[in-house]
Amino acid sequence: MRLGHSPDSDDAFMFYALAEHKIPSEGLDFEHVLRDIQTLNEWAREGALEITAISVHAYAYVADKYAILTHGASMGDNYGPMVVTRAPASVEWLRGKRIAVPGTMTSAFLALRLFLGDFDYDVLPFDQIMEAVQSGQAEAGLLIHEGQLTHGQLGLHKVVDLGEWWYQETAGLPLPLGVNAVRRDLGPETMAALSRVLKASIAYGLAHRTEALAHAMQYARGLETATADQFVGMYVNDWTLDLGPRGEESIRLFLQRACEHGVIDREVPVDFVS
Repeated sequence: MRLGHSPDSDDAFMFYALAEHKIPSEGLDFEHVLRDIQTLNEWAREGALEITAISVHAYAYVADKYAILTHGASMGDNYGPMVVTRAPASVEWLRGKRIAVPGTMTSAFLALRLFLGDFDYDVLPFDQIMEAVQSGQAEAGLLIHEGQLTHGQLGLHKVVDLGEWWYQETAGLPLPLGVNAVRRDLGPETMAALSRVLKASIAYGLAHRTEALAHAMQYARGLETATADQFVGMYVNDWTLDLGPRGEESIRLFLQRACEHGVIDREVPVDFVS
């Protein structure tokens, strides 16, 4: 089974037990395929991998091929992707500006479209956006991953945190960002087995945090251990272990709002596998 995920500390933490054979795999063999989220989103449109991390936004375009696992999600619980600028700025200033974004299939991009409406943008690799804003190449930047914690070190200023906005907009729901999706053509029994194995991997990491974090540090892109630990805690937590009714509700609402605002051109049937 090819398992696609990002080369990030939170995903490495999540799949530590599976990668290091700490848990039973129910007879399934796994090949870890590490790519950036934009690539995984594009591959999912072709059904390239049996299990893959994808953006919730991207699920709108692959729902015919994949179902969402109820665990493995990255949810922003009153925090999330943010727009930053080189000098302090207001939301009104942002309107009409060109914003560097990490990909049009990311959930961060969808959230910003719901927040701002239409805006001009340039697509840059996620790990180049902060430097583009700092240098003046970009007027503003949409940050995902650890940039949410480290942008202040480059003197950048937060204009809006989209996780905070969504939390207020929805009376306390977390902002759905990434999910693990499983290919439908594997059949119910294999999908359920994959679900059990991947959930066990997440549970093991949370129960053995020190060793899982040590494994994840090789993907922390120079972060200090304390910062990496904070980042992992933001995106591997109780929501990751099980979405529950509120997590599932937030994903459905996010995609419904996208349809209502014309950001996606279809209603999305959301199916969950547990």
